[in-house]
Amino acid sequence: MSMFASTPKQNLQKSFETFYEGWLARHENLLQQLLSVSPDDAEQRMMIEQVLCHYQQFLEEKSNVANGDVFLLFSPPWLSAYERSLLWIGDYKPSLILRLADRAVNSFTPEQRDKMERVRDETKRAEREVSEAMASVQESMASPRMLALVRVVDGEITEQELALRGLKEALKKVSERGDALRASTMRKVVEILSPPQTVQLLAATMRFQMRVRKYGLHRDDVGPSG
Repeated sequence: MSMFASTPKQNLQKSFETFYEGWLARHENLLQQLLSVSPDDAEQRMMIEQVLCHYQQFLEEKSNVANGDVFLLFSPPWLSAYERSLLWIGDYKPSLILRLADRAVNSFTPEQRDKMERVRDETKRAEREVSEAMASVQESMASPRMLALVRVVDGEITEQELALRGLKEALKKVSERGDALRASTMRKVVEILSPPQTVQLLAATMRFQMRVRKYGLHRDDVGPSG
């Protein structure tokens, strides 16, 4: 075997980076379609479904990465340093969806506002629960037993691998909970909104991601003070 052969982790990272580049290109294309969609209800619903499927594809690919090496999701090398600084459990906080809706969506009815507030409360409570689960995993990583295993050089390899496997499984479960909450929050909000309002929200969400992406890449190129 060549000494320059790629490791499974490198192959996994390269595979996702290739997917992500294509996904971002489709993302930009879908955004342009969304911004120019006609006011026809059926066309808007079709466009909304395409965008939601686009995001679902991203979650499925992330799940594949988690199965291969979940550590990649908590410091994704395919993101800029600025993008990584905004992450919560490997992605944006679910409550961001509600903040974007507040800014982008016009003319909430009183009933819609009441429903949105209920979703906001549910989401914040669920975010706290997932954050607490993540904190528990981080505490276990810093436990004396785990630190002792990290220092082992010879022997105890089986115990070390077992502990690492347990850590990966714990991180994977937290990651899955974070993604499930993001998906369920978006689904709940979309159910509250009308098709034109949903188009406004999805366009704002997609624009936000593209702006953060471009700004982050620019900062990486010229430095934080550039």
